[in-house]
Amino acid sequence: MNNPNDAPKPNPRNTISLKTAKKWAKEWRDDEASYNKYFECRAFNIPKKDLIEVLQEEGVAGVRGYIGVEKLKVEGENVFIEKLMIVGVDKNGKDMLKLSSEDADVLDSEGGDIYDFTEPCPSACDDDSPLNGGPN
Repeated sequence: MNNPNDAPKPNPRNTISLKTAKKWAKEWRDDEASYNKYFECRAFNIPKKDLIEVLQEEGVAGVRGYIGVEKLKVEGENVFIEKLMIVGVDKNGKDMLKLSSEDADVLDSEGGDIYDFTEPCPSACDDDSPLNGGPN
């Protein structure tokens, strides 16, 4: 059995600010009605190590995933990257959010982080999975 002390600690490299998360989530909510007519996001790959990081935060009883879209300009064209943002949830079912210099509107400065380490499918897909349209 693995030693609990060997578990990865939360890594700020995999986190984003609340301001960015709110922007991505709003982009998804604003565009969701027509978004899936044009884009094929079906799933997200979540690396085990990164999920463990979220669970290692002090006071985390569970996790919650929020869907968002990062909108970028590449060579003058809009490019959309689907995001699954993961936050720790405390024993009362409340999101654990941490104040950063970019976030002036967060109430809980002792909370957790917002993680953005997932990869959308496509392109991080299992083409053979029946959940992704592969063989049964």
